[in-house]
Amino acid sequence: MKILIAGFGSIGRRHFRNLHALGERDFVFLRSKRSMLPDDEIAAYPFETTIAASLAHQPDAVVIANPTSLHLDVAIPAAEMGCHIFIEKPVSHSLARVDELVATVQRGGSQVLVGFQYRYHPHLRQIETLLNEGAIGDPVAARVHWGEYLPGWHPWEDYRQSFSARKDLGGGVILTLTHPLDYLRWLLGDVVALSTFAAPVKALQIDDVESVAEIGLRFANGVLGSVHLNYIQRPHTHQLEIVGTEGTIFWDYVGESLKMYRVDSSAWKNFPLPENFERNMMFLEQAAHFIRVARGTEKPLCTLDDGIWAQRLANGALESATSGRIVDLTGF
Repeated sequence: MKILIAGFGSIGRRHFRNLHALGERDFVFLRSKRSMLPDDEIAAYPFETTIAASLAHQPDAVVIANPTSLHLDVAIPAAEMGCHIFIEKPVSHSLARVDELVATVQRGGSQVLVGFQYRYHPHLRQIETLLNEGAIGDPVAARVHWGEYLPGWHPWEDYRQSFSARKDLGGGVILTLTHPLDYLRWLLGDVVALSTFAAPVKALQIDDVESVAEIGLRFANGVLGSVHLNYIQRPHTHQLEIVGTEGTIFWDYVGESLKMYRVDSSAWKNFPLPENFERNMMFLEQAAHFIRVARGTEKPLCTLDDGIWAQRLANGALESATSGRIVDLTGF
């Protein structure tokens, strides 16, 4: 299978290494050559600097790992060719042209997998099982707190010039750390309304985008949720708490722990991670799944529709932060 990888920053490199580790050998790259990372490991592979030239290699599958605002510039022509597509989250920086992508995918027959890798985390999968079993009764509320220090992400580059910090590339903490908007909807169902406060953090010197955000969510089933995101916190924190009528689930990604409290036992139960689990295993499983999707043996775990819903939530949060109003999502 010939695979085109669009973008060779840190995430493009990760996807290449994982696909290579899974036995794929036929690659072509679409690159701007602006990455500060060494590229010795891909020196033997062809690369192009334009979308047309890269698609002229007739790839079977395309991995879209370039800056967020450029995703659809690759995805739409790739879909026109009928290529199967893996698109990094979020699908884009806005909802503009998303309908065009949907129509093109339907016309060309592509399978699309969206890159929300936390769907492959064993603890979140365990939470899905617990919720489906009614282990904590009816969910009532959910809260996510995720804070990371942006300057520490990519020490080899000026974080202020990275896509995560630039509005023109689709940056800002809401779009960049959009994972909770996907996994909360996956676990708890559709969101019907949201409201947001967001602001830059002066110390980071990136006034173009928001660096801290508080997002309130109302789910169709009545559950209320909140998502806190920030670019300044040290140490790194990523936690999820779900409160139910008969208990509570608490997940600490950084602390590698998942526990559940049940009212009937008045005790916490711990759920250990698989032995030797490490972060790249989510990406590796995602890559293996994409290979099977491209070969027609599996359907996408995180569909284009899922990705578009996460986009709606992220852009709704940005709209609310600007307008100061609650955004109603029932019309989508």
